[in-house]
Amino acid sequence: MKRTLIAAALALTFANVANAAGEAKNIIFFLGDGMGPSTVTASRIYKYGEDGSLTMDKFERTARIKTFSNDAQTTDSAPSMAAYMTGVKMNNEVISMSADTVATNPSKDVNGNLGVNNCAATGNGVAVPTILELAKAKGKAVGSITTTELTHATPAATFSHVCNRNAQFAIAAQIVPAGAGYNAALGDGVDVMMGGGRNHFTPYNATTNKAGRADARNLLTELAAKGYTVAATKAEMLAAPINKKFIGLYSSKSQLEYELDRTATPPVGEGANQPSLAEMTTKAMDILSQNANGYFLMVEGGRIDHALHGTNAKRALTDTIAFDDAIKAALDKAKLTDPTLANTLIVVTADHDHTLAFNGYGKRGNPILDINRNYKDGTVTKDADGNSYTTLVFGNGPNRPNLRTNLDSATVLADNYQQETGVRLSSETHGGGDVKLFATGAGAKIYKGTLDNTKVFGLLKSSFGF
Repeated sequence: MKRTLIAAALALTFANVANAAGEAKNIIFFLGDGMGPSTVTASRIYKYGEDGSLTMDKFERTARIKTFSNDAQTTDSAPSMAAYMTGVKMNNEVISMSADTVATNPSKDVNGNLGVNNCAATGNGVAVPTILELAKAKGKAVGSITTTELTHATPAATFSHVCNRNAQFAIAAQIVPAGAGYNAALGDGVDVMMGGGRNHFTPYNATTNKAGRADARNLLTELAAKGYTVAATKAEMLAAPINKKFIGLYSSKSQLEYELDRTATPPVGEGANQPSLAEMTTKAMDILSQNANGYFLMVEGGRIDHALHGTNAKRALTDTIAFDDAIKAALDKAKLTDPTLANTLIVVTADHDHTLAFNGYGKRGNPILDINRNYKDGTVTKDADGNSYTTLVFGNGPNRPNLRTNLDSATVLADNYQQETGVRLSSETHGGGDVKLFATGAGAKIYKGTLDNTKVFGLLKSSFGF
């Protein structure tokens, strides 16, 4: 009887996997960089309260993802994203290469800018295929968009192969069809790319572009010659035709602005001319959906991670909400032509955790960024020395006082406040804990249980029927 029940259960499992295989014509893969479980929960409370829900919370399938890399308990973004994209465990700092690849340091160019690839041509691992490359080979359209530099670790893991994530000039060269250093596995090229870091694509200039390319190449001009629409602002993105390949680089150097600063009055830096992640996502879907064979789109909320490294929870939560808004925008847009998501799979996850933690027994309804107030009577909770403290703290980072003092709401609710940390480091580190995965739509039923991050790659392929 026991053997019969086991056999029946296995048969049902295999049937479910078989039914899920090949269901998805389109896959949208959302990656919240550093968006660990505490960040998800704190963001939910910040925007919607304890009993509210983020869009990702409403997805019917969930899983728990293990994130360790080939050589570290706590991963960095390069091998963790590459594990999702390739199914291979690799060493920290390595992007979409075999497990034996050593992360040799990139070199500086003649102008002193770090980012020149010095990986050995042979003898230091080999490139491994990404899901984006496989989708391209099957005739699908592909895209990679982010709020970080386009050459940053997460987007780079979708379309490039280098032994060190910091070789950003080399990463940029890999996406120019037929150009020197091009990644031929991309076929006729990535169809949609968006992010920041225009300097990695444009020539060095001692006055206007000191962080530019020492090889004097203008990759944006080369991409335009290959049929790409090139945009530098939100207005140019919105006006771009949807029947051409597209690259939008909305920051002259480095990342896009934090959402808190992009939407400030007035916006900070280049933020006034930058699109939201939701606007980038829907524009990408408009372009990619022109392909009758379907598409694969990667969307990264990358600045969540940067705010957490700085122990600035307010910006981290605000960027997480903007990321969730992009998920909602994608879901709504997909349902306009695919009401039941019979052809579209949406997966949401993170590449790693951070050391953000909840502190004390806060009263329900107390602002999540505020000082902690006792759940029994709402009075300010005190530490052993009689000082107030915040509900959110970090395990490590730059803001560890030599002697704690009393905190007040005006201080801790300010935009630039850095939460206190347990261990003093110059920058907060990633955390090694598991992260969450949410899935909905075509083939979502196979995304469940506790999975190594490399196994998600196999599920993505199965969803596509590869």
